[in-house]
Amino acid sequence: MYVLGVLVIALGIGASIALHEVGHLVPAKRFGVKCPQYMIGFGPTLWRRRVGETEYGIKAIPLGGYVKMIGMFPPKPGDPAGTVPRSSTGRWSAMIDDARTQSLEEVGPADQHRVFYRLSTPRKLAVMLGGPLMNLLIATLLITGIVTLYGRQVEADGARIGTVVQCVRPVTTTGTEASACTAADRPSPAAAAGLRPEDVIVEIAGAPVRQASDVSRLVRPNAGKTIPIVVDRGGERVALSITPIANQVPELAPDGTPQRAADGAFVMTTAGYIGTSTGQNTVLQRQSITAVPAIVGDGVAQTAGVVLRLPEKIVAVGQAAFGAGERPVDSPMSVVGVGRVAGDTASTMTFMGVRLAGPGDLAVILLMLLASLNIALFVFNLIPLMPLDGGHVAGALWEGLRRTVARVRGAPDPGYVDVAKGLPIAYAVATLLIGMSVLLIYADLVKPIRL
Repeated sequence: MYVLGVLVIALGIGASIALHEVGHLVPAKRFGVKCPQYMIGFGPTLWRRRVGETEYGIKAIPLGGYVKMIGMFPPKPGDPAGTVPRSSTGRWSAMIDDARTQSLEEVGPADQHRVFYRLSTPRKLAVMLGGPLMNLLIATLLITGIVTLYGRQVEADGARIGTVVQCVRPVTTTGTEASACTAADRPSPAAAAGLRPEDVIVEIAGAPVRQASDVSRLVRPNAGKTIPIVVDRGGERVALSITPIANQVPELAPDGTPQRAADGAFVMTTAGYIGTSTGQNTVLQRQSITAVPAIVGDGVAQTAGVVLRLPEKIVAVGQAAFGAGERPVDSPMSVVGVGRVAGDTASTMTFMGVRLAGPGDLAVILLMLLASLNIALFVFNLIPLMPLDGGHVAGALWEGLRRTVARVRGAPDPGYVDVAKGLPIAYAVATLLIGMSVLLIYADLVKPIRL
């Protein structure tokens, strides 16, 4: 089952990358740009086949892909189209001219009007946004199928019990013992009452429980009193009795958060305690297709928030990988990490502490992982830095803006934006991405995220 989970995710990632590149290839061909290669992966070529003027292939390292389009960089300003003088001085200038030369070497006499740099701004945007938008489309289709056919967890009345403390002991100078409960230990009120994990508390002392915070609000005033409690257990209402014990607990503010003193310490008070951890109850509910845009939008917004904090999160990953600290659950993962999560989920049939009911639940979890991955590919590729798609999009937008301003002012056409000048930044970004990928893969091997 572990191998099955990894294989499903690996095939899904491969398909997502392949379709991302199709998103670039189709509009490029539609607009007449010559595309000599469409490749999935990097490194040595394992398989190739030429169809028309395009060579399709699969390479050994499945960590990306590319579509080669001729004339990605325009000729150097002031030089005849298709020629690049080799008189540049300086390391960066020579590197830029070499890249420009390689870009133009494949442009034959019949291909002068089939180069990428000659496309209009809207067409350049269509080609470069085609890949990320394909990933967004994949995520949207997967999420639509899941939430409309299977459903999603939505908040409902009640507080779901996560854990039940089995016994209570007095706090000693050395702290509370962590050993298993013995016959001499006093059962916790929750254990004595017969509460179980996954029970949903719906009523305490005759008052309805709408949300998780209602549990502490209703239990605290009843220390030493036996009160009725009603739980939903697998769809059946079960009436029980419970006697909260007096315990030192943090004082709660009106909004339900623990109060702190000026020195940062919790303000303690004596109140009722039963020995459970609870969270908001949720139920699986099919959604209308009209709910999909908001769900996808939330996913994009959350992923964008992670990307904006990426440097901070990468530092945390490095500290966890090379130190003794725990790795944050919300830290970024490599494809190796995603594969491990899929394998763990498939082999244990649990996800984020919840037991999966069967193969259907497992399939939904794996598809949601793929949807999340495609949202991440969409957001990450829009970062406005070369060699990412967003870098080329930024160049096209700048070119369109310059030409629009010149046209409004009646000035001469300023010409193409020389995106080749951004190559030093592109190489620096590529180096950082490679380093980040190596770190994440290492962290996913030595200290993987456990859900």
